[in-house]
Amino acid sequence: MKPLMALMTAGLLLLDPSPKTVPGGQVGVDQSGKGGRHVDLFVKSAQGVRLSGTGTKGGKGDGFRMKRPCWYEPFLNAEEMWALQTDPRNQTHTAVAQDKHFEDFLKQFDERRGQEGLWWLPSYNKGDPAGAACWGELQSFVFVPPNTTPASGITLEQLAEIARAAMTVPEHTIKLSPDAKSFVNLPTYVWLEGIGEPTRTVTAEVPGFMSVTVVATLQSIKIDPGTTEERAEKNEEGCGTSGKPYVKGSAFTCGVRYLRSSIDQPRETYPLTVSAVWPVTAQGSVVPFQFAPVELEATRDVPVGEIQSNVKP
Repeated sequence: MKPLMALMTAGLLLLDPSPKTVPGGQVGVDQSGKGGRHVDLFVKSAQGVRLSGTGTKGGKGDGFRMKRPCWYEPFLNAEEMWALQTDPRNQTHTAVAQDKHFEDFLKQFDERRGQEGLWWLPSYNKGDPAGAACWGELQSFVFVPPNTTPASGITLEQLAEIARAAMTVPEHTIKLSPDAKSFVNLPTYVWLEGIGEPTRTVTAEVPGFMSVTVVATLQSIKIDPGTTEERAEKNEEGCGTSGKPYVKGSAFTCGVRYLRSSIDQPRETYPLTVSAVWPVTAQGSVVPFQFAPVELEATRDVPVGEIQSNVKP
């Protein structure tokens, strides 16, 4: 979900000098130029889901997909919604306020005046390929009595999924020793650089309603030598969270020992891949959310030669 996941709260307000009537008798702005309801329409003043935390920027995501990428969010009470919809500042075209379709559109808000409850509006994860279609199945406005959640109303689990989809982790660089070239049967030490802080957090919040924080913590690395077991032996026993740099006299517990030269391989190298594994948990939650870890990989070509020696009688 990229780079940072984009969240949209979709609704219908008069924000343009030339508003158009859309299906259902609702009045909105067509920004596509083709007529109809357009998914890039934002609700003015809607609170929506807010994202914060170190995991929302400066890294890369893994394309996590939500189970259901659309939902309803609580918005305004009956009087506030009526005031918003009838505010002259939102009616920049005088003829619109006198339009019969607009009058019909306002009836749903007028009928709820004086009643306890909130209007809920549909939202979706714009970064999810199924988000817009899911949102299109929801109603534009749903009035809900106090202490009640509508069908498809946002849940704590769904909010946690939004945070998980927004989680990014730092892109790392593979470091090797020996660096420029390795040799058959010579231990090649592996470690990562560029990780920075080993913990990342994302908080997803519907202000005044619910909030959840997910935490990704660097746990380990996975090494793929880029060839078969007959050609390479990997050792991950002592890699810890980010590998083990070469230190003179230290035991070889994290890296690869290549058993064959790479001379017969494409580009005459082995494509070594190292993945950083970041398990993800929900912080302080009584609900045991289960998330797959974020696994971010990097690849580097490793040329492997053979040490030639001449034995004289």
